Amino acid sequence: MTVVGPFGLSVRDQALQADVQAGLTAVEEGLLEATKSEVPFITEAAQHLVRAGGKRFRPLLVMLAAQFGDPYAPGVVPSAVVVELTHLATLYHDDVMDEADVRRGVPSANTRWGNSVAVLTGDFLFARASHILADLGPEAVRVQAEAFERLVTGQILETAGPQDGRDPVEHYLDVLGGKTGSLVAVACRFGAMMSGADETVVHVLTQYGERLGVAFQLADDVLDIASDSHESGKTPGTDLREGIATLPVLRLRERADRLGRADDLALCELLDSDLTDDTRHAEALRRLRVHPALEQARRDTVRYAEEARAALAPLRECDAKATLVQLCDAVVHRAG
Repeated sequence: MTVVGPFGLSVRDQALQADVQAGLTAVEEGLLEATKSEVPFITEAAQHLVRAGGKRFRPLLVMLAAQFGDPYAPGVVPSAVVVELTHLATLYHDDVMDEADVRRGVPSANTRWGNSVAVLTGDFLFARASHILADLGPEAVRVQAEAFERLVTGQILETAGPQDGRDPVEHYLDVLGGKTGSLVAVACRFGAMMSGADETVVHVLTQYGERLGVAFQLADDVLDIASDSHESGKTPGTDLREGIATLPVLRLRERADRLGRADDLALCELLDSDLTDDTRHAEALRRLRVHPALEQARRDTVRYAEEARAALAPLRECDAKATLVQLCDAVVHRAG
């Protein structure tokens, strides 16, 4: 039994372990190559987050999904590079929108070089992803374009907020389906597609990726509140400080509206105050960490992870499938 990937996954089959490791190594080389520019400053900015590391969650999914076809097919590694470049580009943009100071344990690009450079570097990565994508065929371009539309739509919906009468929790889960689920689904879809897997398998893995992606983000929401460490690669409570209502906060507000308890209402009032103040921010984190809303958010995370696991049922039994199931468990473990 061998441990592979960023989540400590146990892989019994040595051939699978070798394929995945070789694929991820090739992706890393592809990311560095894709982020080179004739302008040294652009190379430095574009490689800032590549060199900071990261889980490479999406490339890992590409490699595992490719096991249901030919994992050595020429489009597998480039498609994983495309997905990770797209993800990295969104991080540059997200950090500007969220005014984040830290990403993956290093100063965010906007902190280091300013918002304009961060936004333009994200655009540069999108351009490089598109260049690679063009060689993968029109179907791959269409899949990526649809996912990118969903991703941007999710971001816009998050910024706009729910329409009058719309349940904020439902709205937020829809946002996550666009912002996170869409690209994770594409990772699974590309791996299966590029390997020549059967269309039914492509569909199953796409559905799995969508649900796993939402579970992964919900786990991040919980971790952002619950963790005292920098386990998420961001400063704990970043979304809270910026006034972004993630699922634990939405579950709190839902409970406050339903029950009208004084302590819930008081905590909501604290969250509505200026949380750039360190004392208020620390108090809000402390109270949320012991609130039932956080446990409800954990249960929501488990529900999506279980839906992802259930989606895999039609696939043949193999070590790649077992590893995908383990990823569901890993996501739940991250949420505590």
